[in-house]
Amino acid sequence: MGVFRRDAAPLPDQGSALPGRAEPMPVPERHLVLGVPLTGPFDDGVETVVLGMGCFWGAEEIYWQRPGVVTTAVGYAGGLTPNPTYHEVCSGRTGHTEVVLVAYRPADVPFGEILRIFWEGHDPTQGMRQGNDVGTQYRSAIYTTTPGQHAAATHSATVYAPAIAAAGYGPITTEIEPLGPFYYAEPDHQQYLAANPNGYRCHSASGVPYPA
Repeated sequence: MGVFRRDAAPLPDQGSALPGRAEPMPVPERHLVLGVPLTGPFDDGVETVVLGMGCFWGAEEIYWQRPGVVTTAVGYAGGLTPNPTYHEVCSGRTGHTEVVLVAYRPADVPFGEILRIFWEGHDPTQGMRQGNDVGTQYRSAIYTTTPGQHAAATHSATVYAPAIAAAGYGPITTEIEPLGPFYYAEPDHQQYLAANPNGYRCHSASGVPYPA
């Protein structure tokens, strides 16, 4: 169960979700900016978390710039359809949200810093949208891969909620859940803003600093 509410929206159930496919999406061999593999298994000492901050193009760019982040990749999580395409996700009939996979070394960048970037990098109060991008695929989410991450993410939301409320925003709508299946997005979405530097940075932010 998510920690915070999910605004009412026509999320599909198992009977109405698109069927998807068995074949995974092909993934580029190397990160366009960092030059490292996009897929695991990753080295010892590397952890992963999957974050939904609206459109995944801008979210990924934020994280690949952070020292201590080993690699990033965009994809889909939180839904029902196996190996969905971008157009299927945008239809609202897969249940997925657009996400960025962040592989990082906690020795070099603590998870608290990953969370600070998350909370400050988008508006986590908008429900099924982010700025002008509207739909279930743009909802805010933290999908954790360890119990420690989950506890830290939940705590960070309770710490941040008063600050964002004091700034005049509504309740946080971020999903905080253990990660289920993660599906890589199409190759032309990976590191999109590196290949298209003038592309649309389609995420918004509340402008509220995370409490120190």
